[in-house]
Amino acid sequence: MYCIKHRLWAIVALVMAGAAASAQTPAALSAKVEATLKKLTLEEKVAMIHGNSGFTSPGVSRLGIRELVMSDGPHGVRPEQGRYWGPVAPMADSGTYLPTGVCLAATWNTQLGYSFGSVLGSEANYRGKDIILGPGVNILRTPVNGRNFEYQSEDPYLVSKMVVGYVKGVQDQGVSACVKHYAANNIETRRNFVNVLMSERALREIYLPGFKAAVMEGGVNSLMGAYNKFRGQYCTHNDYLVNQVLKKEWGFTGVVMSDWGAVHNTIEALYYGCDLEMGTDLSMLPKPDYSKFYMGDTVIALVKSGKVAEAVVDEKVRRILYLMYKTNVADGVRKKGEYNTKAHQQTAQKIAEEGIVLLKNENKTLPLTAAVKSIAVIGLNADRKQSMGGGSSQIRAFYEITPLQGLKAVAGKQVNITYSQGYTIERGAQANAALIQEAADAARKAEVAIVVGGWTHGYNYNVWADNAYDAEDVDKPDMQMPFGQNELIKAVLAANPKTIVVLMGGGAVDMNQWINNTPAIVQAWYPGMEGGTALANILVGKVNPSGKLPMTFPKKLEDNPAEKLGMYAKDSLNMYYTDDIYVGYRYFDTYQVEPQFAFGHGLSYTTFAYGNLTVTKNGKGAAVTFTVKNTGKVAGAEVAQLYVRQEVSALPRPYKELKGFEKVVLQPGEEKKISINLKEDAFSYYDDNKHAWVEEPGVFDIVVGGSSRSLQLAGKVKM
Repeated sequence: MYCIKHRLWAIVALVMAGAAASAQTPAALSAKVEATLKKLTLEEKVAMIHGNSGFTSPGVSRLGIRELVMSDGPHGVRPEQGRYWGPVAPMADSGTYLPTGVCLAATWNTQLGYSFGSVLGSEANYRGKDIILGPGVNILRTPVNGRNFEYQSEDPYLVSKMVVGYVKGVQDQGVSACVKHYAANNIETRRNFVNVLMSERALREIYLPGFKAAVMEGGVNSLMGAYNKFRGQYCTHNDYLVNQVLKKEWGFTGVVMSDWGAVHNTIEALYYGCDLEMGTDLSMLPKPDYSKFYMGDTVIALVKSGKVAEAVVDEKVRRILYLMYKTNVADGVRKKGEYNTKAHQQTAQKIAEEGIVLLKNENKTLPLTAAVKSIAVIGLNADRKQSMGGGSSQIRAFYEITPLQGLKAVAGKQVNITYSQGYTIERGAQANAALIQEAADAARKAEVAIVVGGWTHGYNYNVWADNAYDAEDVDKPDMQMPFGQNELIKAVLAANPKTIVVLMGGGAVDMNQWINNTPAIVQAWYPGMEGGTALANILVGKVNPSGKLPMTFPKKLEDNPAEKLGMYAKDSLNMYYTDDIYVGYRYFDTYQVEPQFAFGHGLSYTTFAYGNLTVTKNGKGAAVTFTVKNTGKVAGAEVAQLYVRQEVSALPRPYKELKGFEKVVLQPGEEKKISINLKEDAFSYYDDNKHAWVEEPGVFDIVVGGSSRSLQLAGKVKM
């Protein structure tokens, strides 16, 4: 009898699960949305298309539909309780501080993208959040952009591959991701009024692919418009970008929300694609009148006067309701979620370990061996927590292991570790001679010196904001490290030639004053709450570094194409993207400019050999296979990168473009076969004259290796 009952209950459970699944079909969801839409008053509809607090938009309490709650921070769930600006007081359940977006991209590991998103989705559920305001996928076009740390890469293919995992990781938890900032938001200081002008080819080949992948492959539920204008219209209500490309061409069914305060015109917002206006006029706090937003009471008056059809509002509400029902927000049902678990912390550490990049390592300076008994750790970033900086990326971390703490914990009591501050964080201050002398003295007494410097987040809005270089709403003046750090590094090198430089931050610094004398350089980004542990594990050899640069590091700022070719407008209004499709390595390779460190570069404690390349035409694409072998003495991971070059084309093309990659883990002596299938789009480019993607017949070079400037294999295919 028990077995029969057990089977019956199993059948009932399967039927119920099937019914639940069928209830979530697009048709069923649409029917549910339409039924709800008919019950709403005009006032209730209009209330739903603008915010009602710092981070919520209204539900409909009369119908039991709760608020839609959002969380800022693409690498951690903010604890602002969903309503107003700023973090709450420290709490026992403060969250997991993941490495920033650029560190995630430096892993070149799409599976970690999914893990990253899964942590965010789970913690969003725990905190009662419905939408994570991330990922950021704007192209890293210039090293001085203050928000590069939050984004991912200069290459649209790498961005596209990493964003899909992030989005699916979040949304598989029943939480919506919100890809941002659409589009061409590549600087911060003039983002609120600058008008970006670029060719259609640059838009299609460089600046849109990440968003397109998020929509068409990731199925992202929401998208945030950028602050800037594009071809004369603000991006948040831009007819071409939003109506024509996003919603019509890509078939986006989700919600387009504004960045906070990015709506500027009621009629344009109504007709040019914005579905939800968010923002808070800080001057109105503590009791802002949200009904006075552009998409507030004015819309009610326009509809009642007959100047705007109610159907225009319905379309926006329809999208919002669809998102809410799709993720069970409207029904008040959500997964329980977990917050700051050991597993989440381990994910943060794993991403940091795979994202940290070993840039230089002469004479096997790294890893540090057990023979080293004394280390002088130098630099304020060595013992400074980074989680509370960066503007909207600010995270209240449950804890954060600094590089100094990580080294002390990992190296153990057998090593004498001293610490010298080296510099102070004060914009415009001269090098502190006393601190530099103290650091040099400490370096002279130690076997090894480790200088931890680079950029700084500053703190959010009101504390140390003037000292932020990597943060929202600020850009760097140049690539020179601030606070006298160049002088510090040179003094430490003079005192101890065995000096390792570790750089924190969102991207490149000018290294010309000291790079030739520095035996080892590590790019650590902002590596999250377990970043100090991850860094220490790499420095002492417990972890073999496998990160690769997701952007080119130029030798000097003037070498960057956005600077060299006139990124910034002289009239302070229009920004002409005259570098066109030649962004990052596309420029450096095509115009034969030597970078400091190339796109895709990253060293290991072992060596890899590539071989056995085969390229076979497969319809309109090609099948590529090759082998990678670990020829060293320790286990390691290699990112095999595949680039395509068209030998002759009707329109100019970059010298080569990334079209495939795979990260492979190999034991000493182990060899693996890698297969990469290139589809038609790997050989196509966008023809402005034809307003279409074209694939021209001809010969294409297929080159494979460990970076864009280290290519061991070459083959050809005729298409």
